[in-house]
Amino acid sequence: MTISFFEPGDVPQPPDNVKIERLDALPHPDGWRVKIELHVTPFQQRPNFEVILLRRDEDGTDSQIANLSIVETMHPKMEFTMHIRGVDDPNGDYLLRAILYYREHAEEGAEEPPPVEIKDQREIMFSIPHQVEETEESKDA
Repeated sequence: MTISFFEPGDVPQPPDNVKIERLDALPHPDGWRVKIELHVTPFQQRPNFEVILLRRDEDGTDSQIANLSIVETMHPKMEFTMHIRGVDDPNGDYLLRAILYYREHAEEGAEEPPPVEIKDQREIMFSIPHQVEETEESKDA
């Protein structure tokens, strides 16, 4: 029995040809969670990712809200949930950054890990609108 992690007709590519094909951020209605969709080219060698969620402050600076690391994934189509923490109110503008990279395995006895080779990165902006809580008075109106 053969198990395939790719769609029929997809040709797995070497690391230099692997790219981020899709990056989406879909805020949950409560505003405190964001569904992340990350799709990449079918691959021969399993890639690594760093996914960083930044909040754009009113003065134009970015503050890191959340991050996740994906080590040698087996799946070209991934979905994750990132949680918004460290803020009083989740509404505002956000930047989602995904970095696709490879790293050679460290040789035995090496003091430093080998450097990463960034192959692709993508950023998208999105907003979480101000949430309106439903009160008893608004239900009766």
